[in-house]
Amino acid sequence: MAGPAAALRDLRAAPVRRLILRLALPTIASMLISAFYNVADAWFVGRLGTASVAAVGVGFPAMAVIQATGFFFGHGSGNTLARMLGAGDRHGARRMAAVGVVCSALAGCLIAALGLAFLGPLAVAMGATPTILPEARAYLAFVLLGAPALCASLTLNNQLRFQGKAALAMVGIVAGAALNCALDPLFIFVFGWGVGGAAAATALSKLAGCLLLWRLDRRAAVVPVRLRAFAPTRAALREVARGGAPSLFRQGLACVAMAALNHAAAAYGDAALAGMSIVTRLTQFVGSALVGLGQGFQPVCAFAYGARLWRRVYEGFRFLCQAGAGFLLAVAALCWAWAPEVVALFQTGDAQVVAVGAAALRWQMATLALSAWIVPCNMMMQAIGKPVRASLLAASRQGLFFLPAVALLPCWFGLGGVVAAQAAADVLAAALALPLTLPTLLPLRRGEAA
Repeated sequence: MAGPAAALRDLRAAPVRRLILRLALPTIASMLISAFYNVADAWFVGRLGTASVAAVGVGFPAMAVIQATGFFFGHGSGNTLARMLGAGDRHGARRMAAVGVVCSALAGCLIAALGLAFLGPLAVAMGATPTILPEARAYLAFVLLGAPALCASLTLNNQLRFQGKAALAMVGIVAGAALNCALDPLFIFVFGWGVGGAAAATALSKLAGCLLLWRLDRRAAVVPVRLRAFAPTRAALREVARGGAPSLFRQGLACVAMAALNHAAAAYGDAALAGMSIVTRLTQFVGSALVGLGQGFQPVCAFAYGARLWRRVYEGFRFLCQAGAGFLLAVAALCWAWAPEVVALFQTGDAQVVAVGAAALRWQMATLALSAWIVPCNMMMQAIGKPVRASLLAASRQGLFFLPAVALLPCWFGLGGVVAAQAAADVLAAALALPLTLPTLLPLRRGEAA
């Protein structure tokens, strides 16, 4: 295990491509495994029937809100402490680590309390139909109980990554995902808890992963979290907000977008809602690999920017775009060719679910490779401390473009408009990223300050 001094030395001087891959591979593995247990959830819940699959889809926006909170504090504190380490300010980095984790856990407690107090209206707001409302309530209740642990674990995970400790960050995620996959069949089928059992397994696994990450952080982080360093000054909170706002926009709007998608699909029946739920999980699984690669780039980018190594930032960005495009094009071709067969793996033989899901999956795959430009642009702006542009990029895909698309396209094309809405948003978000990113990227390419 590399010590703190070696981790900082690598962030400053190791070859960029090799360093990004070394940091990204554990992150990709953890994200794929995390996404895998979402897919495993879908498979186990799929044995219960179409209504149960749809209920899990309704619970996805709540999970997105919790994740948005964890990423807000994790990316906000992580980006800032990485730049502080690059500038040699360890005291400030230590304070930022404590502020991020404590505030994240407190925010998770607030989400849980409010969500449980308004559980029924919350389920309806997220797209539950009368036929799936009881199962949606059961799923949401356990998801909300796990909110404090999930928020804190995501913050710890991201802080470790930004300190060059991606392998350690992976351990907590992998352990939680493995426990989740083991508990799913036990709670769903043996205990007979149904769809609520899937959520209970998720909540317990997140708690176990959080406790493990806390122990690893105290033993091996460059600036481990110490509660006595907790000093929520206005300046510290402002830096967290600046660094975390793009993640909050991205994840928060993903919640709103998923709720809007659920409402749009529910107008065409539970089968349409179930089909869109399956595709949402599958595309998140695929996208997690690109996000994992980007999260290997972010600590390199933030540290190099803090150390005024401008060309190093550009080299990492270019590699991220090239590697992401190659991977996504390959995946898109395979999923396009076998779309019905892929969707059929996650339901119990309902031909209408397969038809809707296959059409939606093919539309998603048609524009999937554009993420290899959109995601790196957003991540670079966030890592180097450009919050306005980063937030606008984060908001564009799911907010500025997807929400109008999913509201308007079904009026003209019916269910076809629902399944095509995300593809339309991808095209428009990629176009917007050009004027927002190039003025910053081109000076970095020349080795100048952005």
